[in-house]
Amino acid sequence: MREIVDGLLAWRAAGTSFAVATVVHTWRSAPRQPGAAMAVSEHGEVIGSVSGGCVEGAVHAAAQEVLHTGKPQSHTYGVSDGDALSVGLTCGGTIEIMIQPSAGLPLLDSVLSDISAGSPVATVSLPDAQLVVRPDRIEGTLGDEELDRIAGEQARGLLAHGRSAIVTACEREVFVQSWASPARMIVFGAIDFAAAVARIGKFLGYRVTVCDARGVFATAARFPEADEVVVDWPHRYLDSTDVDERTVLCVLTHDPKFDVPLLQVALRTPARYIGAMGSRRACEDRVGRLREAGVGEEALARLRAPIGLDLGARTPEETAVAIAAEIVSLTWGGSGLPLTGRTAPIHGHDRQGSR
Repeated sequence: MREIVDGLLAWRAAGTSFAVATVVHTWRSAPRQPGAAMAVSEHGEVIGSVSGGCVEGAVHAAAQEVLHTGKPQSHTYGVSDGDALSVGLTCGGTIEIMIQPSAGLPLLDSVLSDISAGSPVATVSLPDAQLVVRPDRIEGTLGDEELDRIAGEQARGLLAHGRSAIVTACEREVFVQSWASPARMIVFGAIDFAAAVARIGKFLGYRVTVCDARGVFATAARFPEADEVVVDWPHRYLDSTDVDERTVLCVLTHDPKFDVPLLQVALRTPARYIGAMGSRRACEDRVGRLREAGVGEEALARLRAPIGLDLGARTPEETAVAIAAEIVSLTWGGSGLPLTGRTAPIHGHDRQGSR
C-alpha cells in the first residue's frame, strides 16, 4: 500500500471511486509478499501490483466487478487452479487476494494520511469490515467486541515489527497489514558517494539522514533526497540519536579521526547493518585501531568493511548499488550469488530476516 499511497490520495481528492486488491496470503514461490497492493479506479486506471504482472489482468476484471456491485471479493490464483495458465501465474506459487471497494472502507482517509506521514498504523481486515490500529488507540469494528480486542492486540504486536500476516482471533482468520515508521539509514560523510547512497536509500523506502562535521559540505542543496542533513561530529550525533534493529549505518568518511570513534559507538548499537568504506589496507588499519581502542572481536564481526557486495563497481552510483545489494541481502537472508544455477526459492519464503 505504501507504494500506491500518493495515487490513492490523488483519487480521493478528485472524488474518484476505486477498489483495492491486496495480497493476504502466499504459498511457495509467489511473486509478491502479503501486503502488496493494486488499485483500480472507476475509470479503469491501475496503480500498484499484486503479482509483478502474472495475474493483474484477472484482478483488474474482478476489481471492476467489485466497483460495480459494491461487494468485496476474495480470489486465489495458483498452479492448482484449472485456469492458472490463462491468468498467467506460471511462477509455481499461489496467492490469495482480497478486493475491497473504497466505499466500504470508511477509515481509509485516516489510514492513507498516516502512511503518507510515516506514522505507524495497522489495519485488521475482513472482506466487509476493518479495524484501524495505532499504538495508542483502535478505531472501527469487525462486528464483535471480543474479536476487536484480541485482533487489535495481535495487530499491535505485528505493527511493532512492521509485519503483515493472517492471524486467528476468536476462531476467525483476519488479515493484519501494518505500516511501521520507515526504517532509518544514516550516511556518514558528505561526499559524492554519500549522495548516491542517499538516493538509493530513499528509493528503498528508508528515512535517510546524512551527517558530517563539515558544514560547507553537509548541505541540503548537495543532498536533496535526504530527509535531513546534520552538521555534527559523526560519533556525537550517533550517540544522541535513535538507532534500532532496523537501522542501517553507512560510514563513508574513510578518515580515522571520524570513523574510528564513530564505529566505536556504532558497534554498540543494535543496528542491523554497519558498513564502512575503504580499501582493504585502510580497513585493516581501521580494525587494528578499533582493537586498540578496546572493541572486541564479537563486535568487530558485525562490521561490513569494505562496504558492499563485489559487483566491480567504479562510480558513486554503482557503488551505491553494491551497498544497497548488501543491505537487501542481509535483510532477507540472500546469498549475494547469481540466481542462475541456484536452487533455493527465488522469493525467499524459507529465508530468515525482516524489514
